[in-house]
Amino acid sequence: MTDFQRYDATNAPEASLPLIEKSQKAFGRLPGLHAVMAGSPALLEGYQVLHRLFAEETAFDADEKTVVWQTINVYHECHYCVPAHTGIAKMMGVSDEISNALRDETPLPNAKLEALRDFTLAMLDSRGNPSEEQMQAFLDAGYEQRHVLDIILGLAQKVMSNFTNHVAQTPVDEVMQKFAWTRKA
Repeated sequence: MTDFQRYDATNAPEASLPLIEKSQKAFGRLPGLHAVMAGSPALLEGYQVLHRLFAEETAFDADEKTVVWQTINVYHECHYCVPAHTGIAKMMGVSDEISNALRDETPLPNAKLEALRDFTLAMLDSRGNPSEEQMQAFLDAGYEQRHVLDIILGLAQKVMSNFTNHVAQTPVDEVMQKFAWTRKA
């Protein structure tokens, strides 16, 4: 496998320097994912923008954001993002019951969150072409068309990070290693 370079303020492309600074300010450190993405300033900037939009501008609450993020991370078997979003979920006040159910692919604590996971999986499995029945079940669970579009935003963000971590084999950040994850057989 190709060894992808990790960048910081000493060796990053000039256009990545303000983006690295932004990441360090937001996280108090430079996440390994961002250090890899800095090799493409456009990728890092795009990821930062999509992350901010999904985290701050969607119609989802913290539990729902976590369901979308972790459903995608687990589906893609992202060794880096599942632990990272476990830590993020803790910082957002999401219960361990929800986080563990997502990590272990076991039932979520309520039907509405389960419907969100099911529909996110339907979007992944169908490559954005869910059946009318899947769409109706999602809407019947109490979600709206906006939520469908917000899931697409989350998918775009997570494809960027999950795929980067796959090709770069990004090591899990030390602070997130306590949440290490592998898919259960």
